[in-house]
Amino acid sequence: MDLERSRQLMTKDKQEHPVLLREKPAAEVLGLAPQTLRSWRCTKRYNLPFHRVGRRIFYNERDLLEFLESRRVAG
Repeated sequence: MDLERSRQLMTKDKQEHPVLLREKPAAEVLGLAPQTLRSWRCTKRYNLPFHRVGRRIFYNERDLLEFLESRRVAG
């Protein structure tokens, strides 16, 4: 297998598997305190998708970036 084909497969694999972040790193991406994300989850203030695995909460990095982009204000 050549190097280019290997890169294509690696890129494809990364696209299929989302990057999941725990609460603290997710809050850092948004520039918020982790408590703010907890509050948003409980009150459903924003439609920010998350995954719950047992007691752990995960956010998809792509969802966080899309959330930020949707809040952009033209200046």
